[in-house]
Amino acid sequence: MGKCKCSACDCNVIHADNVTQVKQNMQTEEVLLAMSDFYKALSDSTRIKIINALDCSELCVCDISALLNMTKSAVSHQLQNLKEMNLIKSRKQGKEVLYSLADQHVLRVFEISLEHVLEDKQ
Repeated sequence: MGKCKCSACDCNVIHADNVTQVKQNMQTEEVLLAMSDFYKALSDSTRIKIINALDCSELCVCDISALLNMTKSAVSHQLQNLKEMNLIKSRKQGKEVLYSLADQHVLRVFEISLEHVLEDKQ
């Protein structure tokens, strides 16, 4: 096997001031784990499709099922996952339960991700 051609640092110098400063400014393990869970919730294409749909309009399970050509049971399962992660919210209107994005943060993360992906396609 040949030598690794990755751009690794060949020195053994630790810049203590930088390390100390960064360590003081890093988030706690708990916060970083919560962020990891947030991205895991977004890592499923069905959940991304649901977020995309809810970006356009408040929808019920039947609407989302028809839109994604999925069973209501499968959609309900994904909605529950998104709701547990506080990415969506629901409200009752008569017998219907309508779903929408939880807040502007979810919308912004979706839009920034979309912009990034579309940039790479050009």
